[in-house]
Amino acid sequence: MSQVELIMPKMGESVAEATIIKWLKKEGDKIAADEIVLEIATDKVDSEIPSTAEGTLIKRLFNEGDVVQVGKAIAIISTDANAKVETPEVKAPVKTETVSVQKELANTVVAEVATIERTSASGKFYSPLVRNIAKEEGIAMAELENITGTGANGRVTKNDILAYIPNKGKQNNSSAPQPQVIKEVSSSNGTVQQKPAISVGAGDEIIEMDRMRKLIADHMVMSKHTAPHVTSFVEADVTNLVKWRDKAKTNFEKREGEKLTFTPIFIEALAKAIKDFPMINISIDGTKIIKKKNINIGMATALPSGNLIVPVIRNADTLNLLGLTKQVNDLANRARTGKLSPDDISGGTYTISNVGSFGNVMGTPIINQPQVAILAVGVIKKKPAVIETPSGDLIGIRHFMFLSHSYDHRVVDGSLGGQFVRRVADYLEQWDINREF
Repeated sequence: MSQVELIMPKMGESVAEATIIKWLKKEGDKIAADEIVLEIATDKVDSEIPSTAEGTLIKRLFNEGDVVQVGKAIAIISTDANAKVETPEVKAPVKTETVSVQKELANTVVAEVATIERTSASGKFYSPLVRNIAKEEGIAMAELENITGTGANGRVTKNDILAYIPNKGKQNNSSAPQPQVIKEVSSSNGTVQQKPAISVGAGDEIIEMDRMRKLIADHMVMSKHTAPHVTSFVEADVTNLVKWRDKAKTNFEKREGEKLTFTPIFIEALAKAIKDFPMINISIDGTKIIKKKNINIGMATALPSGNLIVPVIRNADTLNLLGLTKQVNDLANRARTGKLSPDDISGGTYTISNVGSFGNVMGTPIINQPQVAILAVGVIKKKPAVIETPSGDLIGIRHFMFLSHSYDHRVVDGSLGGQFVRRVADYLEQWDINREF
C-alpha cells in the first residue's frame, strides 16, 4: 500500500511552528488532491493546508490544539483505492479501587489535579488539596468562603489559599472579601511579578480571550519588560499636505481606482527619515546591534474583531507614493478580510500606528519587538496659529497633528529619538503643494 505523509509546510520567514485549529477531514475520508484537510494558525495568521495527493486519510498524527513544528508529518494519506482504516479495539474499563481523599492528599501532585471536589454549605466547590491546606493552617470553612477565588467560576485554587495564609488574621473585619496578591513568574525574564486577584461580582460577564488577543497581550508585556520605553512628541503644521490631498484625492481615485489616505504619505516621510537616521532601523541581540539593510515598515491595522495586526511594506524607501498607496490599501483590505499570509506580517524593521483614525490626539505606543522604535500619528485638527510674514505676524487657521515617537532607551538616546521624529515632521511640513503623481 502506497502512503504519503502530509507535511506541515513552511509558512513564512521565522515561522517555526503552527497550531492545529480544526481538522476538516476524518480518518477514513476520501480526499482529492489540493482539497483542504485542516486549518492551522501561526502567530497571527490562520491558514488552510491542502492535501498533496489523492487518496484516503488513514491517520491523523496530531489533535486539534496541538502545536506542530514546520517540516513534521501531520497526517498519513494512502493512495491505494481500497485503503481501509483500522479501528482500534476498545477494551472495557478496568475497575479500580476507590482511593480515599486522605491518601490522595498525601501525594501533592495527584491531589493538585484531583477531580474529586467537595462543596460547602453555600454550594462552593473546594478541591481536596485546598481543603487539606485549610485544615493544616486552621482556616475554618466560614473563613475559606471569604477568600477570593481566581479559578474557573471563582473557585479557590492552591495559589489563592497560599497567598491568603501570610495575611491570615490581618484582614479587616468587613464581610466583603479583600483582594489578595498572587505571585506569578514572568514568562519573559523569569522575575517574580505580583498582581492583585480579581473578584467576580454578581452580573459580571467573564469573556475568554481569543487566541490573537492572548498573543497580543503576551507580546506587549514582553516588550515592556524587554525595553525601557521613552516617548518624544512633536507637533507638525501639515496645512500644505492637507490642502494637496484634498485637491488630488478625487482625480487619483478616478484614475487609479484607489483611495488616497494619509497613511502612505506618512510612510513615505518615515522612510526618508530612516535613511537620514539609519541607527533607528536596528534590532538588539544581547550586546550586539543589528543594523538593518532594508527599510520594512509595518502599519498597525485594527481588525473588525477589535484585535490588531501589523502587515509589512517591504523596501518602503524604494516605492513612490503611488506604489505605497497601492500596497497600503491592499494590505489593509486583506488584513480586514483575514487573507494575509505569514510573509505579509513578518520582517518589519519599524512600525507606524495611526491613532488619529480613532480621533485620538496622540498616543504612547509600545515598541513592536524586536524593533527599537515606533511612531504614532494623531488626528489632524484645525487650530489658530501665529503666521510669520515679511510684513509682520498674522493669526490664521492651520492644520496641526502630533507625532509620538516611542523608542528603546537601551540603544536610542533622546538626541537620536528626538531628532528622528522632528525630521519626520519636517518632511510633512515641507510638502510641495504643487506636487504631481
